[in-house]
Amino acid sequence: MSTTGKQKPDEPETAVETARRQLERAAAHLDIDRGIIDRLKHPDQVHRVSVPLKRDDGNTDIFTGYRAQHDSVRGPFKGGMRYHPGVTEEECIGLSMWMTWKCAVMDIPFGGAKGGIVVNPKELSTEEKERLTRRFAEELRDFIGPMRDIPAPDMGTDAQTMAWFMDAYSMQEGETQPGVVTGKPPVIGGSYGREESPGRSVAIIAREACDYYDYPLEKATVAIQGFGSVGANAALALHEWGANVVAVSDVNGAIYDPDGLDIDDIPTHEEEPEAVTTYDAPEHLPNDELLELDVDVLVPAAIGNVITEANARNVDADIVVEGANGPTTTTGDEILENRGITVIPDILANAGGVTVSYFEWLQDINRRQWSLERVNEELETEMLKAWNDVRAEVEARGVTWRDAAYIVGLSRIAEAHQARGLWP
Repeated sequence: MSTTGKQKPDEPETAVETARRQLERAAAHLDIDRGIIDRLKHPDQVHRVSVPLKRDDGNTDIFTGYRAQHDSVRGPFKGGMRYHPGVTEEECIGLSMWMTWKCAVMDIPFGGAKGGIVVNPKELSTEEKERLTRRFAEELRDFIGPMRDIPAPDMGTDAQTMAWFMDAYSMQEGETQPGVVTGKPPVIGGSYGREESPGRSVAIIAREACDYYDYPLEKATVAIQGFGSVGANAALALHEWGANVVAVSDVNGAIYDPDGLDIDDIPTHEEEPEAVTTYDAPEHLPNDELLELDVDVLVPAAIGNVITEANARNVDADIVVEGANGPTTTTGDEILENRGITVIPDILANAGGVTVSYFEWLQDINRRQWSLERVNEELETEMLKAWNDVRAEVEARGVTWRDAAYIVGLSRIAEAHQARGLWP
């Protein structure tokens, strides 16, 4: 990897820049038609909409929404919908590309999409958030659907947001369409285990990585940045399986106990927002110091671009398992690789979310709900299958885990494009 082009050494790269560089790196290992690679650098479509919202005080504000649809050669577009002030068109494009790779790595018949609204959800009342969501669903209605594009929760959205979105879409369609979104409450077609699934898959992959590199899980020390849905559920699963989770954090900072934290006793973000640093622990640390702790496994599970050129030389973990989307910049990744630190990429590690979303979609189509036990068993099976597919490329080609994951995904996408051909 390099820092050539418009990227300055200390300037954070965008999601789309990172996705395109990773695409090129994987393509170098494969004999793929150049036209297919060039097509995959760009989204099929990007929709930009204005979303008017009548505020509780009677005033009307206009917000901007996006939906990037990257590639649908293997099936309907699939990806999250976030409410965040930092949402941009370019970010949505980059994240939609990652979703394409992620679905292909998991061998799920979906393509990648991503979208959201440029808004701070903390500044909205519950009623305002509902009105905004319903209007956004209407603005996107011509571009989404159970066989076209299936949104899911992301930053700033949740199961209730998906329920509103599904209801608004269904009302306009004249029939209940639970398959238009995933991540809904189970009572209206959601899947048990969906909320926990990204964190659970991170834990499964961390467990497999420890086993592969001969770190007994019962003795492994783990630090997890972020204690939201992904980080907390990864921590809970690893703690249950015997790992020694020594540090966790939220937006306000980290707590650390070298003898291991009682994870079951720490409120998650959903239970009590921003409560991690109020927990009685031996040490409190700034968030950036958690990334530099001497541990066996580091799980960055908060936001993107946290391991960078500025701090990658200080990372002291032996294995990094990416819980967030894009937590490691290109240059940061290169530094970790040169230092011999193993990085298990996000498109494999946190793919439990889209995998259980696929299960939810199947349940909606068949109008038959699975038990939590079946969901977790199926997730375990699919994660181990993907792990073994990627591991085979690591061993056969001598490449990094990130390169191997992209090779697996890109091979499947390219094969599908080759089989379908190009419409005149």
